[in-house]
Amino acid sequence: MSTPRIAFIGAGNMAASLIGGLRAEGVEASRLTASDPGQDTRERIAAAYGIATFEDNAAAANNADIVVLAVKPQAMKAVCEALRPALRPGQLVVSIAAGITCASLHAWLGECPIVRCMPNTPALVREGASGLYATAQVSEEQKRDAQQLLGAVGLALWLESEQQLDAVTAVSGSGPADFFLLIEAMTQAGEALGLPRETAARLTLQTAVGAARMAADSDVDAAELRRRVTSPAGTTEAAIKAFQAGGFEALVEQALGAAAHRSKELAEQLAH
Repeated sequence: MSTPRIAFIGAGNMAASLIGGLRAEGVEASRLTASDPGQDTRERIAAAYGIATFEDNAAAANNADIVVLAVKPQAMKAVCEALRPALRPGQLVVSIAAGITCASLHAWLGECPIVRCMPNTPALVREGASGLYATAQVSEEQKRDAQQLLGAVGLALWLESEQQLDAVTAVSGSGPADFFLLIEAMTQAGEALGLPRETAARLTLQTAVGAARMAADSDVDAAELRRRVTSPAGTTEAAIKAFQAGGFEALVEQALGAAAHRSKELAEQLAH
């Protein structure tokens, strides 16, 4: 089975990460195109990945098997309505825009096969986590193609319902910022305890990397790993008890709930 031809509408950071991931996976430059209104962006993408770039979206999408919509959500309606006449029947559309529902995409593009996905920023370093949802028009082959596309930059998991994308937005879409906040807070706390800031920052960052690697490589869940490193009456138990006394788990649930709720609000606002 040959590699599908993929056109990226919009060539910003996320599109660039996907293009870079595909090229690193061995996809030929001739199978990829991209469009963007910015000349500097087009030139940068062409130079970095050796692919053809266009100012005109329809020109980029011409002959593509998959059209990836990678424009800002606020611009999506205008881009889709202008692109609609250039799409072929059965051409797969993959949207990576947050908050744009399949219903809105169908209203603007027609009844084409659509995969809506929510990637996250670690895709920029090929450590992404994405949730994908396919409409009924998407074939099994097209689902495999979409899986290959998002899998080139990390983990890609299929969802049973489109509504679950709001939860994905909360967990993995916004999640990196949650971890960055914890890294920031631990660095500040280490400095307050007397460490030089650079030392506190480097120790915190490596601890985060090491803990994530242990969890990813382990055959037990995070709760069991935590129990294994928490000695009774030890220093770790003192820290965990302080977190829990402050309502840590409830606060995390509240934070992710707020992100999911905001995702739903944005979808309603962007539908018009």
